[in-house]
Amino acid sequence: MPSQGLGLAPRLRYLAGRARRIDVGSVFERAKETSAHHGKWMPAVVVDMLWSAGFKQVGFQDYVDYDFAILNAAERATYMTHPVSNELSQKYDHPDYRHIFQDKVEFDRVFSEHLHREWMVVDAGNASELRAFTERQGTIVTKEPVGQAGTGVHRYHAAEVDDWDAFHAGLFARGELLVEEVIVQHPDLAAVCPGTVNTTRVTAFFDGERAHILAMAQKFGRGAVSDQMTFGGFYTMLDENGHALGAGYDSHAHVHETHPDSGFRIADFRLPMMDEVRAFVDRVARVVPQVQYVGWDIVVTPTGPVLVEGNWGAGVYENKPSVTGIRTGNKPRYREAIGF
Repeated sequence: MPSQGLGLAPRLRYLAGRARRIDVGSVFERAKETSAHHGKWMPAVVVDMLWSAGFKQVGFQDYVDYDFAILNAAERATYMTHPVSNELSQKYDHPDYRHIFQDKVEFDRVFSEHLHREWMVVDAGNASELRAFTERQGTIVTKEPVGQAGTGVHRYHAAEVDDWDAFHAGLFARGELLVEEVIVQHPDLAAVCPGTVNTTRVTAFFDGERAHILAMAQKFGRGAVSDQMTFGGFYTMLDENGHALGAGYDSHAHVHETHPDSGFRIADFRLPMMDEVRAFVDRVARVVPQVQYVGWDIVVTPTGPVLVEGNWGAGVYENKPSVTGIRTGNKPRYREAIGF
């Protein structure tokens, strides 16, 4: 695609906002962590972090997560970063349609045919309906309509509910209004962590004709209701054919050669049904074409991919050189597909 640019004004607004919110203590903590991990002089790391943030659009956590302290300029230039991703979201995700992705209830309504599971909404007068749904499912997942990073997600078992009126009132009072059937994941995913539904983050751009897959990250949980890092989860990047690029890692300096609970070697993982995944992402990208740049969370089940949610602020998942030995990222793929 021809270069379209991202515009100077959004970048300046973003930098101004970051400057107002900068946490100096946090910067020094990140620099200290990087210094210890890579054997670099801390003052030099601080200066490099600030320079990278101000002139190269590198978030402070990006600098830590993607080992920028050991990369040269050419290698760093291949990495997608959160400030650049934010610009893409602002440019290509129409503000009139973002609410569909921000509200989980609205998202389920709009993308219902791609969920492939039952769901309902709790309201003031449907305690009996909630009971019937929960008893039929056995286990349910509840979600607060607005939340991120796994916050507001809970799991309940029908066998543990004694008072259904109180259960219903509790969900309603806490704002856990969206109730969903539990997804049954593919055996290849369950082999790594059976206690959590392990999602695949597929970052994609829809150009009006087809969806381009820009990056794929496989997330793994630790038995909790969510595979997000706030629940102890971690991820590994996948290549275009679904093969893991190496061990798993998170933003807290934890590296997992094997899954801590199952012992599965993360580098041996391969996402099943990749052809179906590609076709599925292209289908869901067409539902709301006005939101072109999306981080899709999907789960591969025994019968094919299903949709968990879409993130119009796609965020960034990237390769970690100190873990994989690979010193390049996915930005060239973003540039080729989007043209910036």
